[in-house]
Amino acid sequence: MFARIEPFWSWHTPIAWTGFILFADAWIWQRRGDSPIRNDRAEFVFMTFVSVPLWIVFEEYNKYALSNWHYVGLPGVLLLRYLGYLWAFATIWPAILIAAELVGSLRDRRAPDYRRVEPAAIPLDALAWVSILAGAVMLIVPIVRPSPWLAAPVWLGFIFLLDPINAHHGEESLRGDLRAGHRGRVINLLIAGLACGLLWEFWNYWAHTKWIYTVPVPPHVKLFEMPIAGYLGFPAFAVECFVMYVFVRQWLWRGPWRPIAL
Repeated sequence: MFARIEPFWSWHTPIAWTGFILFADAWIWQRRGDSPIRNDRAEFVFMTFVSVPLWIVFEEYNKYALSNWHYVGLPGVLLLRYLGYLWAFATIWPAILIAAELVGSLRDRRAPDYRRVEPAAIPLDALAWVSILAGAVMLIVPIVRPSPWLAAPVWLGFIFLLDPINAHHGEESLRGDLRAGHRGRVINLLIAGLACGLLWEFWNYWAHTKWIYTVPVPPHVKLFEMPIAGYLGFPAFAVECFVMYVFVRQWLWRGPWRPIAL
């Protein structure tokens, strides 16, 4: 990519992130003798497929409500362009969630004991309903009143909306973790989100096919293409990836599942 050799210069995002996923998975396996691709391949394939429509949700928000980024250097052939979209979008959730598990393996070589415990269902109490309502409002307002300043509600809304629902159905959840006194998962996700954000922006800056931000976030000082303050969104996005994936998995996946981001 740095030498501007094709197809790596124009296809760097999906190529590099596929390489990152394989690298991170191998490192997890080396640390723990167990990894998502080597030991839970079927669910990993499922994750790559659902990553595409999950990211399209944010593309639609950007297109109709936020106008925070656009793409340049896209292939002129429409079929190639959409193949590039599919491949790139399919790496987003696997990259974030495998990175979080890698962080967990670096923090502790042994998998945590509570990883093997089936989560308990948590009833929807008043606090849960407040969270759900707040999340719904955060996601609806940018649709009703489009503005490039409303990115933060979109990057947080699904967390507030879906995590109490996941906990209610006995799925993995931040609410369940915090109630049980386990903070490892959220730490892993926050670190992974920031690390992946820095990598995304570093690689994107030098690539031919790339995205350009029009984020009105002061101060107008950029690190690569992203304003400095914009990097605060990546840790939140990693948490959102976890919550959204768990929500989709409980309805669509019927095989054995792997604890996420531990």
